[in-house]
Amino acid sequence: MSKTDVLTIDQNELTEAWKQTLPTVLNESDQAEVAPDEHDPKSLRIHIRTAGHSMYTFDFLVTYVDSREVSVKLVDVEKADQTVDERNDVIQNLVEDYVRHIHECAQALKNVTTS
Repeated sequence: MSKTDVLTIDQNELTEAWKQTLPTVLNESDQAEVAPDEHDPKSLRIHIRTAGHSMYTFDFLVTYVDSREVSVKLVDVEKADQTVDERNDVIQNLVEDYVRHIHECAQALKNVTTS
């Protein structure tokens, strides 16, 4: 892979593509919001609300390493608007699941992000 493999898509176009695609890889009842990161044109902010009574919300920072690969960082986990310890097993499993879904979404968008 050459060093010129960089993300060239406009951040707003990228955000729209993620808004369209992310719900297709998440659990049907989960809700996701995608927003551009204000500090980095190669990054997006993803906010996911879990379905059901658990009332968890997860915030992720997704940054494109190149046109195909993303780095996913957990920013915050809350339950009923209260910050929670994200080290418990239930939350860790949910985080792993969402990170996998986020990577699936990035893969699904390869045709959009690679020129």
